[in-house]
Amino acid sequence: MSAQRVVVGVDGTLIAVRALDWAAEEAERRGATLHILYAVTDHDEAGPVLTAAAARIRDHHPRLPLVTGAAEDTAVKALIRESEGADLTVVGTRGLGRATGALFGSVSLRLAGHTHGPLLVVRGDHRCDGGREVLLGLESDTDVDAAAYAFQEAERRGVRLRVLHAWTHRHEAPELPSLIPGTSPGQREAARREAGEEAVGRFDVAALRQRYTGVGVETLTVRTDPGHALLEATREAGLVVIGARRQGRGAEPRLGAVGHTLLHRSHCPVVVVPSR
Repeated sequence: MSAQRVVVGVDGTLIAVRALDWAAEEAERRGATLHILYAVTDHDEAGPVLTAAAARIRDHHPRLPLVTGAAEDTAVKALIRESEGADLTVVGTRGLGRATGALFGSVSLRLAGHTHGPLLVVRGDHRCDGGREVLLGLESDTDVDAAAYAFQEAERRGVRLRVLHAWTHRHEAPELPSLIPGTSPGQREAARREAGEEAVGRFDVAALRQRYTGVGVETLTVRTDPGHALLEATREAGLVVIGARRQGRGAEPRLGAVGHTLLHRSHCPVVVVPSR
């Protein structure tokens, strides 16, 4: 069995330091080695940043095994490559280069769904050890990998898991009223769809509840805009877990509109779990 590994990208900025602290906490929680990566055009530039990052970890986590390294490549390509075989890849929200933080399509957005495993994007001002609940944004029955990760994370942290399934009622074209209430084709279809939507959150986590019996779970179905509902829920969460789904066989996992909203505006860190 290969050794566990948490990869974090740094560049000497404040947000990268926060990502480094989060990555160290995650590595300790997993009993993993922390790999600190700086993507640069010249290896000579990396020395001071990597030395400072390693010194910070040794001061705050003296027993945590760590490895530092520089990559002559873009941050996105280097982190995607290093994410292979890693338990978790961690970045901040402002990018890992001199200009990328100010551009639409930051490093975190370009990484989401492309890393070989879960990606943790550090957002908000919550402390690493805040003891807050894990929030799972469940959109469909294809989010099985994200659901499994959320249960594992809640168990690792010893906190409650909150599963939020949000859906928006679709507009129905007017139809002639039925003489018997609730029996028109449109009414039957709306009732069937509503029952199915409400069942997604419960049925998707049923097997995981049995496996992770020590995790307290609250499942909520919200009839509102999914992005808004999840965004509001992140105010009290320690982190939020979402999936990056494949749109077709062989396609790369992609973030939907909800994922983009969270990466831009979430009040807590976001974990993006690509579907297999």
